[in-house]
Amino acid sequence: MSNEVSLDAIDRDILFHLRQDGRLTNVELAKRVGLTPPPCLRRLKRLEDTGVISGYRAVINPEALGHGLEVMVDIEVSANDLKTIETLEETLTSYEEVIELRRMFGRPDYFLRVVVADHAAYSAFLTNRLTGLPGILRVESHLTMKTVKSAD
Repeated sequence: MSNEVSLDAIDRDILFHLRQDGRLTNVELAKRVGLTPPPCLRRLKRLEDTGVISGYRAVINPEALGHGLEVMVDIEVSANDLKTIETLEETLTSYEEVIELRRMFGRPDYFLRVVVADHAAYSAFLTNRLTGLPGILRVESHLTMKTVKSAD
């Protein structure tokens, strides 16, 4: 049984244009995809109702907020008990610097995207926030040289 929604070329075109600019008016979106506004709005509503479009948001320039350094962090854990894992996940998600947290199959156990002002701020984050958390076995940092493509 699949929850996949059937999308035609116009639906995909709507999604393409909304990914480029989520603030398009229905009139402008309809024009770009070759529809009149009423059927475009019906399609958009269907895409929202079926969960294909799960929300709208603003994409913030991290440097404008003083977050000029992005670090990818791999974490391996030594804990096997559910309580320690849940506590670790709650702690990591509570950190403002952690903008993405994924539990992975295989190694590493977790993948984090961390944004901070600079190298000194990352060093402080690593020392004061990650080091010593219960269950963490190993932390490996990968500093971003250049973002080539991002969904953000």
